[in-house]
Amino acid sequence: MPTFAPSRASSSIRVRITLAAAAVSALFLSGLAQAEPVTLNIASINNPDMIELQKLAPQFEKANPDIKLRWVTMEESVLRQRLTTDIATNSGQFDLMTIGAYEAPIWAKKGWLAPMTGLPADYDEADLIKPVREGLSVDGKLYALPFYAESSMTYYRKDLFEQKKLTMPERPTWDEIAKLAAQLHDPAKGVYGICLRGRAGWGENMAIITTMANAWGGRWFDEQWQPQLSSPEWKKSVAFYVDLMRKYGPPGASSNGFNENLVLFSSGKCGMWVDATVAAGMLYHGKDSKVSDKTAFAPSPMQATDKGSHWLWIWSLAVPKSSKSQDAARKFAAWATSKEYINLVAKDSGWALVPPGTRSSTYASAEYKKVSPFSDFVLDAIQTADANTPTLKPVPYTGVQFATIPEFQSIGTVTGQAIAGALAGKTSSDAALDAAQAQAVRMMRQGRYIK
Repeated sequence: MPTFAPSRASSSIRVRITLAAAAVSALFLSGLAQAEPVTLNIASINNPDMIELQKLAPQFEKANPDIKLRWVTMEESVLRQRLTTDIATNSGQFDLMTIGAYEAPIWAKKGWLAPMTGLPADYDEADLIKPVREGLSVDGKLYALPFYAESSMTYYRKDLFEQKKLTMPERPTWDEIAKLAAQLHDPAKGVYGICLRGRAGWGENMAIITTMANAWGGRWFDEQWQPQLSSPEWKKSVAFYVDLMRKYGPPGASSNGFNENLVLFSSGKCGMWVDATVAAGMLYHGKDSKVSDKTAFAPSPMQATDKGSHWLWIWSLAVPKSSKSQDAARKFAAWATSKEYINLVAKDSGWALVPPGTRSSTYASAEYKKVSPFSDFVLDAIQTADANTPTLKPVPYTGVQFATIPEFQSIGTVTGQAIAGALAGKTSSDAALDAAQAQAVRMMRQGRYIK
């Protein structure tokens, strides 16, 4: 029986059918791939403004269904340690990092951050307050977008001042603050004279302590990069700090950072508090504040000088070079630091609680000025905090409450731990500084700054 041989035409038809099926299959698989959203891993800090961002972020996801957000929230010191390890080892665990004014220029110069280029036209980069924009830039190029910025200021209970017939000086010195703390201190009634950061960390207790050392005329390093922690200025300021906190601070102060002191002051337990300007909105309008109508403010205290007596800090969002989703990460960072987001927070929580310190338009807003009696004061504090000439004597570094060199993170941490130990009564303030000085000298030698 003869066998049937298929014609060329029928073979051609089968080939076309097979190719068509393959094309349909490819399109289907492509559609599945497109339907799978990009997941951004975001490292965040557990402070109120970032918690608000997480609350409102689903609105971004709704408008951008191709992007999903996964938050990893940490306490400040843990965040810094984990992010430094992650970015230095290029492990790529995070697509977006919450970093500060210290890390941004250092990491950008090392090539660890993706530049914030190609921002939306309506982002309005020129609206960013100049010291804030410059603090996150290298060679004129932004490497992080500012979420909020802050300086430091003195908060005090005007009702307690009135009761005790006390007057806050227009520009208080630390000596004057100590005298006021002594008169306000009434632990039997649950009120402590003053609350200051005591938790160890270069960005925790060392933020306030460095501005105190600056106010006494101190500096981290001299012009030849020699550590100055055993200098008279540092020893006077730290001895003052330890004595002040032991006499008139809350118990367990060596465990208190920004968040703990915010709770203490807002619940009425502190007569005074020197800390970040970002707390102003929370104290005046936060739903948990019991002192919203009892709070007044003054500049951060000075002493021998006002040079470097108030700090400059910027919490920002940065995209590590190791991220495989840089465009999506940059898109979310731009949204979270935009005028649109500020207006969204204003609608959700009120103008007084918008992320402060980043945009000129916020401080020009009539709505913001109306509910924020502190707005012009805070803007001036941010604009006058001089990171380029931060101390009375000349220094080779930039940064008010930190020095922008890689070694500072370790030096500041060691110093913070030593001083926290002195505050807890484990050693004297002089011994703590002598130990920190020895460690700082060793680290600066290892870094080849000094011989």
